[in-house]
Amino acid sequence: MSLDAAAKTGKIAVWWDMKECPVPEGIDAHRVRPSIEGGFKELGYSGPVSITAYGDQKQTPEYLLRALSSTGVAVVHVRSESTCAVMYEHMKNWREENPPPATMMIITNQMLDVFDWDLARLQQQRTGYHICLAYTIRQRAELMVDTRKEWLWEKLLLGTTTSTSAGELSTVFHCEYCSLDCQSLNCFKEHLSTKKHQLQEVVRPKPTELVSATKRWGKNYAATPEYATAKIHVWWDMFCCPIPDGYDARRVRPSLEGAFKELGYSGPVSITAFGDHTQTPKRHLQALSSTGIDVAHATLGVISPRIFEDLVEWRGRNTTPATMMIISDGVEELLAQLQQRIKFNLFWAYSCRPWTMSVVLTSAEWLWDSLLAGVSFSKEQAVEECSLVEELEHVYR
Repeated sequence: MSLDAAAKTGKIAVWWDMKECPVPEGIDAHRVRPSIEGGFKELGYSGPVSITAYGDQKQTPEYLLRALSSTGVAVVHVRSESTCAVMYEHMKNWREENPPPATMMIITNQMLDVFDWDLARLQQQRTGYHICLAYTIRQRAELMVDTRKEWLWEKLLLGTTTSTSAGELSTVFHCEYCSLDCQSLNCFKEHLSTKKHQLQEVVRPKPTELVSATKRWGKNYAATPEYATAKIHVWWDMFCCPIPDGYDARRVRPSLEGAFKELGYSGPVSITAFGDHTQTPKRHLQALSSTGIDVAHATLGVISPRIFEDLVEWRGRNTTPATMMIISDGVEELLAQLQQRIKFNLFWAYSCRPWTMSVVLTSAEWLWDSLLAGVSFSKEQAVEECSLVEELEHVYR
């Protein structure tokens, strides 16, 4: 059974921001669980569903909390400004405890601004999680996270419902500040009104910004066993990363293969050089072909889509484990979405280091000139540079 098929019978976990996506007026809160389950059932999902509702529960009407708890929706108390950060921390913990295949649903209007970049990178690291999304306001731009289904929140709540047996569901009321679980609403409400709890909200504040899981990941990791001897294919944009003046083009292939070998990769390497070859010196073309590098003609205006089209075709013809390498200053964000579906190992070389970290997750990166000169870019250097970028971003924010 494929991961996609297995995910449809696997666990489904739902994280719900109650402030961003409240239960609309006139809709019975008892419909939340059966509506979500009904939406998944229409898509062919049949796995067990857990739902956790986040918000400032001191502000949530008691009748609404009772309705949710009666259908097995877990409730977490967290102040509104910290909801996204706490939700994401819980998502990361859940992923650690629940390997794929499984499904994650996020109910929020903050996917684009808060969760998108880091979650897209997490999804590339560990594929097999289906992501679904519900919101009250449509995203103003395309997401980098690859979603399997998106709903308008109110439309979902008014859609197909399934019957839910509350007796099979356990409900927990959780206070994030006091790390306290209550089994009854009365106990929970009483706890939130105590001075001890109020003090904990002050002395144990929760983060108001998402703590990235991937921003400090280094580069140039040693080859893992499944990729060590697997094939490697290279797409080289000669406009962005030309052959330097005075450089012997016959050294390109051995320079790349030497860098791969340093990381423990020994699989067969194929390279395609894309560029306007009416302008490429004949000596370069002869040197490249003499070392087994293929050349593909593409003018400046079409080279990026041409490379991406060729890359997609190659992915369709080849199975993982295998490694792809992009030599270009731009990596298509669409590649991040492809990598969330089927993960290939990925290398990247560029003429100048990007100001911000790419959403595309790589296992090795090089400066083009350094790569040709045989100078490696260590994991430690990458982490140091990421820290510097973070500091500069903070200064200029």
